Amino acid sequence: MDFIDDINDYGEAMRNAYMIVTKKITLDDVFADLERKWAMEEDVKFFLPFDPINQDGRDPATLDLLIEYFIDTEEYEKCAELQTIKDKVIKCLEEQTD
Repeated sequence: MDFIDDINDYGEAMRNAYMIVTKKITLDDVFADLERKWAMEEDVKFFLPFDPINQDGRDPATLDLLIEYFIDTEEYEKCAELQTIKDKVIKCLEEQTD
């Protein structure tokens, strides 16, 4: 794997995370798609910047990472959507500590 492949995989991980964090897709959707590709002997890979077994990506650090990525790619609508989710997450965390 070369540097360009790594950059492409990173971008794919960010887009995948956006889809999961915004609940546009679920892990069940991902697994079904990967299973279908595997059955058709296609290349099977799915990248995420977090472990979907232990977290849902809706934590401030992951959301900051996603927002920064989409600022860099000038996808500001996605940034706004992610910021709204981050604001809700922070509010919930603050309520839990009160």
